[in-house]
Formats: sequence, structure tokens, C-alpha cells
Amino acid sequence: MPDEAIAQPSLIRLAVAPHEIRPMAQVQRIALFEREVIEHLSQAGLDALFAHAEVISEGEISGVQGKRVFLGSTMLTCDVADLAEIFREPADEGTARRLAALLGKEPSLAARAQAIVRREVERVTRSKPRTVRGETRIRTQGTRIFLDIDVEAGL
Repeated sequence: MPDEAIAQPSLIRLAVAPHEIRPMAQVQRIALFEREVIEHLSQAGLDALFAHAEVISEGEISGVQGKRVFLGSTMLTCDVADLAEIFREPADEGTARRLAALLGKEPSLAARAQAIVRREVERVTRSKPRTVRGETRIRTQGTRIFLDIDVEAGL
């Protein structure tokens, strides 16, 4: 049997300008490591945010099972528009939403909130609390971020 001719693919010319067709990139080597970008809040940014936060607290002392307990709430309000001169990111609603989402995952948030709440309980009750517990909710409205903290403190 004589050798048969093998069909050769023909080039198809497209009716496009030469600058629109880009050659396919060839992979010479494969990656051993993959990279992932992780976004988190900077500690300096958090320091500035909490330093400029408006703090409002309310509550009352009551007796529960013969013990004095302070039940109340503390609200921290941070407006990214007010901090436009400090932060590099745009002071808009998108930044506020991004900040709120990252605050919810921030490992140092509990300690920061605890320090503020403890200080506020001392100020309101004029006594040092033995224990302080708080539950934090984060929400946004426009460029403002609200941290609403329900507080229970043993006096």
C-alpha cells in the first residue's frame, strides 16, 4: 500500500485587522504555587476609625438575683465621609459597605469594643464593672457605619 497523503489543516483567514488578532500565549512551565489576595483592615486605619468614632451610651442599673447589673447599649458611629482626608480609599457608600463587611471579620474588634464599652459603663454608672459582656451588630447607612453593642455588666 502506498503511503496515503495526510490531510493538512488549512489556514482560515479572518477578515479582521492584524492588530485585533493576538497570538495564544504558550505555557513553558506550570506554576507550583498559586497566589491569593486577602483583604483585611489595617491596624492604623482601625486606630483612626475608632479614635474618630462618635460614642453614645444609655442604660440603667437593676438588681438581678440580688446582684447589681448594668443593662444598656453603646452605639459607635463612624462616617467615612468625615475621614476623607485621612484614608486613601474613596469616602463613599461602597467603601462604607466594604469596611462594615471586613469589620465583622476583624479579630481585634471584640477587644476594641470591649475597651470602649467598659469605659462607657464606668462613665455612666460611676463605678468599675466586674464583668462586661457585649453583643455587636454592624450596619451601614450611606457613608456611615454603626456598631450597635448590647451591654450587660456586673457591678
